[in-house]
Amino acid sequence: MHFLFAWRYFKAKKSTNAINIIAWISIVAMMIGTAALILVLSVFNGFEGLVKSLYSSFYPDIKISAQQGKVISITPEQLRQIRAVRDVAGISLTAEEKALLQNGENQSVVFLKGVDQDYPSVSGVADNMVKGSFNLGNDENPSLVLGAGVESALGIMTDRNLLPLLVYLPNKDASNFLDPLNAVRSRTATTTGTFIIQKDFDNKYAISNLAFVKDMLNLKANEYTALEVSVKDPSNADRLRDDLQNLLGTAYKVQTRYQQNQGLYSVMRAEKWVIYAVLSLILVVAAFNMIGALTMLVLEKEKDMSVLHALGGDRTFIQKIFLSEGILLAVIGGGIGMLLALLIALAQIKYKLISLGGGSFLIDYFPVKIKLTDFLLVGTTVFVIAFIAAWIPSGKAAKRDLSLRSE
Repeated sequence: MHFLFAWRYFKAKKSTNAINIIAWISIVAMMIGTAALILVLSVFNGFEGLVKSLYSSFYPDIKISAQQGKVISITPEQLRQIRAVRDVAGISLTAEEKALLQNGENQSVVFLKGVDQDYPSVSGVADNMVKGSFNLGNDENPSLVLGAGVESALGIMTDRNLLPLLVYLPNKDASNFLDPLNAVRSRTATTTGTFIIQKDFDNKYAISNLAFVKDMLNLKANEYTALEVSVKDPSNADRLRDDLQNLLGTAYKVQTRYQQNQGLYSVMRAEKWVIYAVLSLILVVAAFNMIGALTMLVLEKEKDMSVLHALGGDRTFIQKIFLSEGILLAVIGGGIGMLLALLIALAQIKYKLISLGGGSFLIDYFPVKIKLTDFLLVGTTVFVIAFIAAWIPSGKAAKRDLSLRSE
């Protein structure tokens, strides 16, 4: 019943036109705040998904490394057991160390990563080649695939470079590290291609074949720096991590993709909540307009409240009327805002209406990803703010003198 009274009060013509104006201002403010909050969160979701997809192109679903030190020992029997674990789609053995690449006077410090022939099954680097091919050569004739930033730093074109690069790696077996001739090992390698994924990788990584890097690092037959695993179903990554950890023991560190980039994902999650909190202030400002509109409506309907009270309506019922009035204003404004945000987001997804400035991005438009949870979160926020804003004038309405007095 109190919703019916609230709806009639909303539609009814007021004696003071300012009440209608302030009510519609609060609706418009709720609409703009709701739409802005959902759109910004959707754009953030788009960028978050883009960043995660870029990192997933390089980082594996599961990474097995040493709990202490850099080198792990993996026997053929352990490899067989790992392949037999449910949800394991593929595995790749890798060896990685900092190295110096030299092309004449140009030098670049990189992470040289040696990978086996199964590496494309656990990583998307081969799918992000922009020049040349993903050809890593062999131990006798090693080849390098460089990140675009490394290629630029060396001043070469990987698919046309006629002269090999000099590769320097630390000699872990050196007896005297002060002697430059013994402290490092060097070999030459040709270049065959360039990849572009993300600056964190493009500026730091060079990839070659596993045998070459192991030979440079003097690693034994069963020694590697990591074992990378791909998962059949990414949703089972946590369970697979636990299974592999139980299989290998505590001497090995088994990490999911999230754990490998925990700092990045934590920052992104914190940024989203900060954005949500800041934009929620728009809804708080809209709530002040609502308080003003409801306060004036309470004064407008003072005689009606007295009649209702005389007919048996208690103070709680009267309070519910004005609470419902505030929620009604929020539902109208929030509902229109959600619909508007959905239409704009769908238009951006289909037509790429709003472009990104500059030309150095992987995409030239604002990415948008619609999530139902964002609509539920914003809807709940609108309801809570509206309820708190309506509670103040509705409480005052219930406390007013509701007796009928003849003039």
